[in-house]
Amino acid sequence: MQSQLNAYRNRVQQQLQSRLDNLLSEEQCPAQLKEAIEYSTFNAGKRLRPALIYAIGDALGIPTSRLDACACAIELIHSYSLVHDDLPAMDDDDLRRGQPTCHIRYDEATAILVGDAQQTLAFQILSSDEQLSERHRLNAILLLSEAAGSNGMIGGQLIDIQSQGVLPELHQLRRMHRLKTGALIRCALQLGALQHSDYPQFEANLKQLGERIGLAFQVHDDILDVESDTQTLGKPQGSDLAADKSTYPKLLGLDASKAYRDQLIEDARKILKNLPFDSLFLNQLIHYIAERNH
Repeated sequence: MQSQLNAYRNRVQQQLQSRLDNLLSEEQCPAQLKEAIEYSTFNAGKRLRPALIYAIGDALGIPTSRLDACACAIELIHSYSLVHDDLPAMDDDDLRRGQPTCHIRYDEATAILVGDAQQTLAFQILSSDEQLSERHRLNAILLLSEAAGSNGMIGGQLIDIQSQGVLPELHQLRRMHRLKTGALIRCALQLGALQHSDYPQFEANLKQLGERIGLAFQVHDDILDVESDTQTLGKPQGSDLAADKSTYPKLLGLDASKAYRDQLIEDARKILKNLPFDSLFLNQLIHYIAERNH
């Protein structure tokens, strides 16, 4: 299963790399900024969100050329969020995917500007892609801006910052991760299906699937922060504990966190079965959530 997932991921990596290479090569920004954008964008991430877009699009028969802009845009938004998350004012991390974080490799001001540039470039790509109809461009921009904004990822990040040193209720922790992590994963599924004529009929189930997958990934990330090691994770092991952040193991305990993750995975499987299409990648991904080590 992992080899098949890796094969799909490699295909997505190549597709995304080629498209982003072309887009970034057209940028006429200062040399250091361009270099830092490329450093932060092409750093061997999982590319989960673009993979979800392509997987849904494949299952619904949507041509890859009409998915590329959404895939690039959501990966740029995700990458910008990581650049800013790593800053001293946020999580203050020195490593990301085994490499020095952007503000360590360059400097703090450059890292802030890199994140800003990645965010604006994402919406530039969506608004100018001629493969998308004007209606689909507008809807894609709306979905991504909502998922990434104050009622989504950014709002979740602020709650995360405010929760350091505080042990919240379970519903509060769920809300934080629905916003910080789940919103973009849910958005990826929606962006992949947006152009299909029957999208309104299965949109609600698709959003529920995204929420379950997003939460399951986050719970497992919290578990890995306890059980894995720095080399495998590509970032400091135990960094959440050191920062006194709110995590599922801290709130529920390790065993209960694993049980909650497994319930979310089972819920995701059931929701997927109710969708009017089949995706081998999504089936395998849901099974693989609890098996991954980074």
